[in-house]
Amino acid sequence: MKVGLKEFLFGPVWDSANEPPKYGILAFILASFGSSFLTVLFAVPISILVAVAIGQLLPSAVGTVLRSIISLLAGIPSVIYGFMGLVFVVPFVQRVFNLSSGLTMVSAVIVLIIMTLPTIISVSETSINSVDKSYLEAAYSLGVRKEYALFTIIIPAAKSGIMAAVQLGIGRAIGETMAVIMVAGNIPQMPSMLKPVRFLTTAIVTEMSYATEQTRGVLIGIGLVLFVFIFIINSVFRFLIKKAGMIHG
Repeated sequence: MKVGLKEFLFGPVWDSANEPPKYGILAFILASFGSSFLTVLFAVPISILVAVAIGQLLPSAVGTVLRSIISLLAGIPSVIYGFMGLVFVVPFVQRVFNLSSGLTMVSAVIVLIIMTLPTIISVSETSINSVDKSYLEAAYSLGVRKEYALFTIIIPAAKSGIMAAVQLGIGRAIGETMAVIMVAGNIPQMPSMLKPVRFLTTAIVTEMSYATEQTRGVLIGIGLVLFVFIFIINSVFRFLIKKAGMIHG
C-alpha cells in the first residue's frame, strides 16, 4: 500500500494499527508548529526584558549571579525538564482548568517556554551588551532616559543577535522530544490546548520501536518533513539576520 502525499500531509487521522492503516500527520504538524509559535510568542518578550535587566539595569553583582543561574538552566537535560513538568506543571494545569488529566498541549507549551528562556536570554544579552556604548552616550547627551534609550536604540541595534537567539529557541521548541512526550499526553488527535496531543518528534519516537516496514517508511517521511520545515525556518532567519546586519552595519 502506497501513501499519497496529500493524504500524508493533510490527513487528519493517524492509526498505524488499523487495517488499512491511516497515516495522516496534519495533527502532528499543527501541534508542533502551534506549540512552537506560542512558545516563541511568550518566551521572546520575557527573554528580552530579562536580558536587558541583567546586562544594563541591575547591579553587576546581581547580574553575575543571575547570569550564572541562567547558564546552569541552559545546560539541564531535557528529560529533567520533562520530569519537573510532570511533577509540577501537569498537576497545576489539571487543577487550574479542572481537567481529568493535565497531560495537555498547554502543559507542553509551558515546559517549552521554561526550556527555551535560558538560551534566548543568554544570546540576547550577549548581543545587547555588544552594542557600541557610544549609542547610549549619544542618547544621554540629548537628555534621553536610559530605559527609553535601551528599548528604542540599543535593542533595535542588537536585533540581528536577538533574531539569532529566537532562531535557536524555535529550533529547540520544534525539535524537542523527551520533555514534551512526558507532559503532552502523546495521543494522535487534532490539537487543542486542553487536550493531549502528539508532536512530529514524539510520533517518530513512539512508533519506531514496533513499526512495520511501511510504517517505518512513513516515520522517515515525518523526519523529512521536520527537516524541511526547520530548513525553511532557518533560511528565513538567516535572510532576516543578514538584512538586519546590513541595516545596522
